[in-house]
Amino acid sequence: MYLELTEKTEHLVRLEFRRGFMPPTGPSPSPLLRNAARELHAYFDGKLEEFSIPLKAEGTVFQTSVWAALQDVPYGKIISYGELAAEIKKPKAARAIGGAVGKNPIPIIIPCHRVLAAGGKLGGFTGGTDIKKWLLAIEGVRL
Repeated sequence: MYLELTEKTEHLVRLEFRRGFMPPTGPSPSPLLRNAARELHAYFDGKLEEFSIPLKAEGTVFQTSVWAALQDVPYGKIISYGELAAEIKKPKAARAIGGAVGKNPIPIIIPCHRVLAAGGKLGGFTGGTDIKKWLLAIEGVRL
């Protein structure tokens, strides 16, 4: 598995998990993508808690409000879908919150892995639940 990063107008717009072998590299990545890769490596090594990459997550007004709230969940902390719904003043929207979290175009950097289902259950994750557990373990969260 590898990560594919996409930029647009000097902002990171997508981080996707890809399975299989990484394709041959094309032209040299931009400074933004090189910096994003450096920060991701530092995060994976447990040496970075906050990303500085400029982001532009494109979605509906509701989705972008959820993604903005996700960015306020501190490193090493977890939150439930219900708590996230309360944070954005939509206390009855936990299910819709789950849908927006699942459509997060920039996982890891917009930390959707920090959201758990009711009762502390792991829930899903774009990269798979093993990756979600690994990301939380990097941050010191034990499930």
